[in-house]
Order: sequence, then C-alpha cells, then structure tokens
Amino acid sequence: VLPIAPSTYHAHVAKRRDPAKLSARARQDAKLKIEVRRVFDQNFSVYGVRKVWRQLKREGFDIARCTVSRLMRDMGLQGVIRGKSVKTTISDKAAPCPLDHVNRQFKAPRPNVLWLSDFTYVATWTGFVYVAFVIDAYARRIVGWRVSRTAHAGFVLDALEQALHDRQPVHRGGLVHHSDRGSQYVS
Repeated sequence: VLPIAPSTYHAHVAKRRDPAKLSARARQDAKLKIEVRRVFDQNFSVYGVRKVWRQLKREGFDIARCTVSRLMRDMGLQGVIRGKSVKTTISDKAAPCPLDHVNRQFKAPRPNVLWLSDFTYVATWTGFVYVAFVIDAYARRIVGWRVSRTAHAGFVLDALEQALHDRQPVHRGGLVHHSDRGSQYVS
C-alpha cells in the first residue's frame, strides 16, 4: 500500500522497537531533547534557542546552536518574543465593504487589469514606518508606493494615485484594484 520498499518499512519498525538500532545522531538527539526540554521548562518556557543553547554550553554540553534550533523546532518549543506587536489591519465589521471581484485568483491576462494593494510596517531606529504599495498582478511589479509615519487612509491613496499617474491604465474592461478590508482601504 505504501510507495516504499518493504525493507525500508521493516527497518523503521525495527528501530521503533529497539532504540539501540537507531543511528548515532538519532540516539544523541533523544538524549539532548531531554536536556533541552529541562532547560526550557526550568526557565518558565520563555527561553529561545540562543538562551537554551548558552545554558547547555554553561552546563558542559558540547552542542551546536543549529542543533538546539532543530531540536526545539521538532519538539514545538518556542521562546517568548519581546516587543509590542503592531496591528495594521483593523476591520470594521459594520462598515459596508466592496465585493471581492478577484475571488483569490491573482492572475491577470495583461498589464493594468488587476492591481493588488497592501501596506506593512518596518521597524527603524526612530520607530515604525508604514509602507503602502500597489502591485500589477500581470508583471508582479510594484507600480506605486508611499511611506508614512502614520497608517492613515491618505497614504494608501497616495500610493494608488502614484500608480494611476505613472501607468495611466486605459482598458475597455476596466481595472480592478484589490486590497484587504482594513480601515485605510475601506475608507
């Protein structure tokens, strides 16, 4: 039933029954996972890869940082991430919203038929800066963009106006401009 050689299946079952038949790396990983879990739990489940690795090195374990990263990923362990999360999309469920004319099909037969818009934030030394951009779905190229210190409706419209000015789309079928339902775009 499985698309593998029967010998592969039997070897896997034998390793599961008898851990001594596992490879040296797999045996070492099993021992190290116990230590990684111990350090992680002793530190209130907040330590990330770097701190777990440093603690293990202090305790005398000869382990690489990438190994700690791999083991933590395999066990589903993740440290707490510092910093404040920035929420850029704030939807108003009561506000009327335009229909989705794209239906998640982001392909266009020619340029200037479908434009996609979004904005994101970038952390700089002086704080967050917001970047709005308009992408032509056919060319997969940014055709308009704008940067602002605040996420207001005007700066996303400036990016769209730049794209309209630069590309000057003229088609009988029209141009579809698709964005998320954030307050900056719905406004």
